[in-house]
Amino acid sequence: MQQLDVRTDLTVIGGGLAGICAAIAAARQGSTVALVQNRPVLGGNSSSEVRVWVCGATAHGVQHFARETGIMGELFVENQYRNPEGNPYYWDLVLLEAVRAESRISLFLNTDVRTVDAADGEIRSVTGWQMGSEKSITFYSPAFADCSGDGLVGYLAGAEFATGREPRSLYDESWAPDVPDGNTLGSTILFYTKDTGSPVRFVPPSFARNIDETAIPSRRIIRSDLNGCAYWWIEWGGELDVVDDNERIRDELQAVVYGIWDYIKNSGRFDAECLTLEWIGSVPGKREYRRFLGDHVLTQHDVLGQTEFDDRVAFGGWSIDLHPPGGVYAAERGSKHWHPDGNYHIPLRSLYSRNVSNLWMAGRNISASHVAFGTTRVMATCAVLGEAVGIASAVASRNGLSPRELACDRFELMRRALQRADASVLGVVDDDPANLALTASVSASSTLTHPAVEVSSGTLPLTTDIAMVLPSATGLSLLVDASADASLTVELHDPVKPQNYVPLALIDSWDVPVPAGEKRWVDVPLDHAGNAIVVLRQNPAISVHTADTALPGMIFFAHRDPAPDEEWTEQFRSWKHILPRAGLCLRLGETSAYAASNVVGGYSRPYGAPQLWSSEDLAWDPEPWIQLTWPSPVELSEIVVILDADVEEDLINLHHHRTPFEILPTLLNTYILEAQTGTPEWHPIATVQSNHHRTVRHPVSIQATALRLRALTTNGIPRAHVVSLRAYA
Repeated sequence: MQQLDVRTDLTVIGGGLAGICAAIAAARQGSTVALVQNRPVLGGNSSSEVRVWVCGATAHGVQHFARETGIMGELFVENQYRNPEGNPYYWDLVLLEAVRAESRISLFLNTDVRTVDAADGEIRSVTGWQMGSEKSITFYSPAFADCSGDGLVGYLAGAEFATGREPRSLYDESWAPDVPDGNTLGSTILFYTKDTGSPVRFVPPSFARNIDETAIPSRRIIRSDLNGCAYWWIEWGGELDVVDDNERIRDELQAVVYGIWDYIKNSGRFDAECLTLEWIGSVPGKREYRRFLGDHVLTQHDVLGQTEFDDRVAFGGWSIDLHPPGGVYAAERGSKHWHPDGNYHIPLRSLYSRNVSNLWMAGRNISASHVAFGTTRVMATCAVLGEAVGIASAVASRNGLSPRELACDRFELMRRALQRADASVLGVVDDDPANLALTASVSASSTLTHPAVEVSSGTLPLTTDIAMVLPSATGLSLLVDASADASLTVELHDPVKPQNYVPLALIDSWDVPVPAGEKRWVDVPLDHAGNAIVVLRQNPAISVHTADTALPGMIFFAHRDPAPDEEWTEQFRSWKHILPRAGLCLRLGETSAYAASNVVGGYSRPYGAPQLWSSEDLAWDPEPWIQLTWPSPVELSEIVVILDADVEEDLINLHHHRTPFEILPTLLNTYILEAQTGTPEWHPIATVQSNHHRTVRHPVSIQATALRLRALTTNGIPRAHVVSLRAYA
């Protein structure tokens, strides 16, 4: 047996999305990292071994302008480019290549960490066994990140933790039980099928469950065309110890899968003669186990109240999603959901141990109550927590700070590092003095100041209320038809928080006369700064004209009442997104929502406004440009261009749905960066072609008095969009 010692700045245990993003983030900050994974592939529950789709703050379209940026955002966009059909093995490759691209990461696959050397509230080293190579490897570093999900490293180090469900009295959470118990969310095994084109039979194994003897056929959706995570409800083990009883849980889940497949193939209820099993999981996908305790425990109140922590480092948006402990055998439905009004914040104080001084944690083991964990546990949220931990570890290390000192005393260092990394944070302005763009004046060849969409693609009768999210503007005109003289009631609502996109508080209302006839423009006296939620109250005599396109920052909803089976009022969202990637025919009055100044400072994602520069239509400005000008020469080492990756688009890694394009149309395809270096002539710095990335970094070594980005082509939209243009000393 070979004994190896590995010394790095950070050891990350766990190669799921939290661990991957922690390792990449720390490496990009200059730290050396050992990434230790006990499986042969990266990705954890999202990998080809388990095949759970990666969900996050978009909540499959319930939340808006919510898709993650930073490393998780890069992975989503790259996977869409390489793997739009959602092949699980191609997703494995996207993750592996992202890790291998970072030279400071040493990757150890098939390495199971089993022992921890810790004393006096500090971890000194962890040791793992690398299967196949028969090596015992000890990892030494000043900081450790437990991203293992189950939290074995933190447990062996003596970190305080919780399991099961806390009593309601502890945090006053309405969804917590009156009496505490050890129940958790269970584990899942999935399966894939394929059509062979000819009949194939299935002989069930002796251990297959007869699901006709259970509540499954009457309480769960079974269809022959479903695959993989569409069967997320194949869940069991919540009333057991999901670690101690892992083998029993795996056997029971496989018995259930074979029983469901027997039901599909042999019950005569389905057209499945030519279907066969293509894949069945052998590794249970766990949802919940240990939750370590930090200086702050995230609760139901933080999620639903969208608490604005001073030390916020990430956001989520998935519902509080809790499942019955009995899992697949429970008589009640498989899950219940409670959505916050918009994205919520997660503080750094929930990402380190309160009693082990050098232990960070990210993923499903963070400091949260069982109820709040019901939303933070989804993998894209785990990923952004991992990125926050990787950045925090590096920032704390180079400044000689403990995790607590960084969170409580020097958080401005963390905030600026998050901004520079384009991480997933909300409501954090770019005030980094190293970004010399903050001292420049901004100009552009054109700006979209009077937005309009005037070409009709059809009509939509106002048989229900319609809501629109519009950027700040003075004046609104709508293209409508009316079968008779009518009155259109239009309301202006406040979303209350800048990350919300639903009408929550009525501000004003107008009754607008609409004369009978077709294609009439009617005017609404809108005058509002920041996002406005405009509601058109139903009137069957009136139809609004739809358009094939929408302007940046605009989304459209229809109101609907709960269906009979939607019995939990907390989980029902009455405003449902309609007209995806399209909108209504409208004209807005003058607006500064798309001003060139948006690219400097401010926010790097939609937050109360689109937060980007948009040129006029390319037909009017065929080669738009945006420019930074300094009063005196500045020395630059890096230029960062952040483009519009349309964070409203709900990308997914596997098969939940297919997005109809491989490159987001809102991104610039080709652009040229140029600089003035003391004379009027422009000197090219970089030319980018065939771009499919949101964030493009350009290392430079120049002295400049001006910097210009010339947009040559987009990937589909008729305007140039730039979110941020940064120039670092």
